[in-house]
This record gives sequence, C-alpha cells and structure tokens, in this order.
Amino acid sequence: MRFLRRSTTDTAAEEPEAAEAVDVAGKAYTPGKGKATPKRREAEAKRRGPVAPPPTTMREAMKRNKELRKANPQNKEERRAAAKARRDAMMRGDDKALLPRDRGPVKRYVRDLVDSRRNLLGLFMPLAIVVFLALLVPLPQVQSYITLLCTAMLLVMAIEGFVNGRKIARLVREKFPKEPVNGRSIGWYAFVRASQIRRLRMPKPRLKPGDPIPN
Repeated sequence: MRFLRRSTTDTAAEEPEAAEAVDVAGKAYTPGKGKATPKRREAEAKRRGPVAPPPTTMREAMKRNKELRKANPQNKEERRAAAKARRDAMMRGDDKALLPRDRGPVKRYVRDLVDSRRNLLGLFMPLAIVVFLALLVPLPQVQSYITLLCTAMLLVMAIEGFVNGRKIARLVREKFPKEPVNGRSIGWYAFVRASQIRRLRMPKPRLKPGDPIPN
C-alpha cells in the first residue's frame, strides 16, 4: 500500500518550487490600500480646510471682500500700484494699455489732428455748466437770453464737428490708404475727442494747438 502515500523525496522536491512561486507572486503582487489615492486638488483643499459657501447677497459679498482686503494689505498695495501703472501707460498712449477703441496708428493720428488745433467743441462741457447755472437764475428774461445763446453755440459746434469729421476722415484715408476707414466712426471719434476738455482727454494730448503733425 505504499503507492497511496507520497514519498518524502517528492514532497521535498515540491517545497522549493512552492516557495519560489510565493516569492515571485510576492514581488509581482502589491496588496491594495483599501481606498483610492486622493487627487492633488483634493489634498490641497483638505489642508486649507472647508471652502466657504458663495455669498448670497451683494452686501455679504462686499463684506467678504472687505475682510479679504484687511487680511491681505500687501495685495491691496499691489493692486493700487498695478492700477496706477495701467493709468500712467494709458495717459502715455501705450497701445497695450489702451481700450480697443483707442488702439492703433489710425486712432493715434486722429487724436493728433484734433489736439493740434483749437475747436469750439472744447467749450461743450463749460457751456453745459452755464446752462445748468442759468436754470437757477430766477429771472425768466435772463434765462431766455442764455438759452438762445447756448442754442446758437450748440448749432455752431454741431456744424464744426461735422465739417471737421469729414476733413479728418479724408486726411486719414490719405495717410493710411491701405486701412479700411469708416468715415462715420472716425468722424464720431474726432467729435468726442474734440468735445472733451484738453486736460481731461485720455490718452493725454501729445501736441499743443499749432504743433505740426509728426510723420
């Protein structure tokens, strides 16, 4: 009945093979952690703590922004410095800092044409102040005279703005023959520029009245 038993020699020969199989399996198999590895964003959020819910009212949003500014005074100073730098660049006429409506050599040329001459349109804002003050005068006769004068001035300004707009559009077409020039757009841009007080114009005028236009 010996053939029913396993020989000691066979058992000893199989044991190294089993041990080798266990070693190979141990090297190739890595037991699971039991949970998924957290993403980097989740780990950072966990370190920062719970995220505050978004503000539900404008007042709450303003209050939260005020608290953030108090907590980070350095950022406030940096924002002020950046805003000042942008404003200075706009005043200089730097294309990168200008609004899209003011960018490009065509608009710069229009500004130079307007700034190099005196226009009645420059009295538009002072005239509006005069009209407002006239309404406060309790004399109907004075009010009627001032209203008539201001109406005549506005009519002359409108005619001047129309004529100057057409003239500036023609000069722009001659200066930039390859550029698509919209006469109405150029005329309106020149009209708005001329109606502003010189000190308040942005970008700041490069030329004084009577100066030649640079090439």
